Amino acid sequence: MKTCDTLSQSRPCQPADGSRQAPETSGLSRLTLLVFAVTCGSSVANIYYAQPLLDAIAATFAIHPAAVGLVVTLTQVGYAVGLLFLVPLGDLLDRRKLVIGQTLLSALALAAVAGAPNALTLFGAMIVVGLLAVVVQVLVALSATLARPEERGAAVGLVTGGVVIGILAARFVAGILADAGGWRIVYLVSAGFMLLLGALLMRVLPRTIPVASAERYGSVLKSMPLIFLNEPVLRLRAGLAFLIFASFSTLWTAMVLPLSAPPFSLSHTQIGLFGLAGLAGALAAGRAGRLADRGLAERTTGLSLVLLCLSWLAIAFLPHSLAVFAIGVVLLDFAVQAVHVTNQSLIFARRPDARSRLVGGYMVFYSAGSALGAIVSTVSYARFGWAGVCLAGATFSLAGLSLWAVSRERAWHGS
Repeated sequence: MKTCDTLSQSRPCQPADGSRQAPETSGLSRLTLLVFAVTCGSSVANIYYAQPLLDAIAATFAIHPAAVGLVVTLTQVGYAVGLLFLVPLGDLLDRRKLVIGQTLLSALALAAVAGAPNALTLFGAMIVVGLLAVVVQVLVALSATLARPEERGAAVGLVTGGVVIGILAARFVAGILADAGGWRIVYLVSAGFMLLLGALLMRVLPRTIPVASAERYGSVLKSMPLIFLNEPVLRLRAGLAFLIFASFSTLWTAMVLPLSAPPFSLSHTQIGLFGLAGLAGALAAGRAGRLADRGLAERTTGLSLVLLCLSWLAIAFLPHSLAVFAIGVVLLDFAVQAVHVTNQSLIFARRPDARSRLVGGYMVFYSAGSALGAIVSTVSYARFGWAGVCLAGATFSLAGLSLWAVSRERAWHGS
């Protein structure tokens, strides 16, 4: 049997542990990719609906403003658990049943959030919402598996674009629905939409999807740390994901607090409009996967991280200018999306037989960064105001740029 001398080869080979290399495919239709993207966007939106609603949720359950960030943090904790223990199942099980099952169970979890009678129940239901939202990563890995090799970056970019659209549009949708009927209606509507998506997935998902690996579940879980130890690309890109999403979450978790208070006193719908502004930046970055396909991944990463750092200069204008602040939001979302798509395009090329594990491990860092940013932002705002939030976000961004620069310096000297 063919074996690998190292896990960090540029071309994948047949592992010695019995796993099977993913077969070449004839590609994905545009319609199927679109359904994947909508499902991913809707699933990840379930994690972020709470961010523009934190003030309303805090008022309902009498949660202190400094602690209300736990609503977001605990959801990310559930998401991280799902990434570690559910996403790897995509390398082992019938991914059609796995995707449909997670989608339908998400509807039940969202209904539980909508009907939560107290803060404890709310926190528990939000953890489950985060746990099941990892269907996003199963679909992203599946799109990379089913797409043609020369179209992989573009396919991942399209599906990941749906993820970012979901993150940003969540705030606008949540704002409109909350202003119309309260924060609970947001989760009821989302529960119904997830049921609809489950029905659509039953129609568009291929009936037969090859299983990537013949390993046992325990072996798959044990292999994840080894993959990280032996894949420098994965370690670097996971570290970047941690830092850019800590920066991203720092902005989007805390911004509702000053915008909903005097002198702005914006409604949830108005605050959600900033999500649409950020959406423009995220969509513009959607072609980052194509640039990675052309060998421009490092250049795209470096320029995007510089833009991420510069975005915080504009975001710091919030007390003085909403227009300049909006420009900063666009720049931040452009930069984060470009790095994120580039990251995934690179890591998916490493081990075709272990894509679910790769994306699961990578996204643990995404989730951890988002959770850290959520709690740091609300604590910083409570103690130091908006200046403290901007300092925290800029620090995360500069750390990401520094990590990338050090990696390039080492690569340049061949160390």
